Amino acid sequence: MFDNEMKLEFLSKSNNEAFARITVAAFASQLDPTIEELADIKTAVSEAVTNAIIHGYEDKTGVVKIVCKIKENELEIQISDNGKGIENVEMAKQPLYTTRPNLERSGMGFTIMESFMDSIEIESILGIGTKITMRKTIKKMEENLEEDDFANSLRG
Repeated sequence: MFDNEMKLEFLSKSNNEAFARITVAAFASQLDPTIEELADIKTAVSEAVTNAIIHGYEDKTGVVKIVCKIKENELEIQISDNGKGIENVEMAKQPLYTTRPNLERSGMGFTIMESFMDSIEIESILGIGTKITMRKTIKKMEENLEEDDFANSLRG
C-alpha cells in the first residue's frame, strides 16, 4: 500500500513536457526534497516524457500517462505511452543511440534518467507501447544535515 498516489494524462504535445515536469515536482515536494533532488526528478521526467512524445508517437498524437506513488520516503514515477514501442531496449539504453538523428536528438535520455534516479525499469512491446518506472529515495532532512556536517568537517 502506498502513502499517496496521483495520475495524470495528457496529449503527446511537446508543450506538455513542462507541465508534466512541474506537476510531478509539485507532487514530490510533499517529501521535502532538496533543490538538487527536485532538479534530478524534473530532469528524469523531462527525458521520459520527451521520449514518449518524440519516439513513442513520432509524428502522431497520442496520450502520455504518468502515475506517481509515494511510500515512506520513496517516490515512484511511471511514465507510459501507447506508441510504437522500442525494438531493442538494451540498444536504446546505450549512450548516444538515437533513432531520430534528423531531429538533433543526443541519444542520452535513458543515460540521464539512470544517472538522476536510483533505479529505472523499461518495459516495451512493439506496437503496444512503453512504460518506464523510475524510483528515487528522498533523504530526510537529518540525513542531508549530517552529510553537510561531514563535508564541512573534511574542509577543516
